[in-house]
Amino acid sequence: MASYEALKEELVQADPEFRRLFEEHQQCERRLTELLHKSFPSEQDESEQKQLKLHKLMLKDRMATLARAYEGSRLALTH
Repeated sequence: MASYEALKEELVQADPEFRRLFEEHQQCERRLTELLHKSFPSEQDESEQKQLKLHKLMLKDRMATLARAYEGSRLALTH
């Protein structure tokens, strides 16, 4: 069984939907980092942080689902 990191790299190259989700996840991470580095975040910033965290979790769940399906189909082909 391949490591998740290796599988993720393979999927970023092979699957357009996975790549889109991965890139969106990275964008959310960059924005969260910006917000977390603010000395005095506003209520709007804090609300955006919560929304970004939830969205990142949804993206990660979807990527994990795609990875499991991809790995399952790959295993099925070898048997």
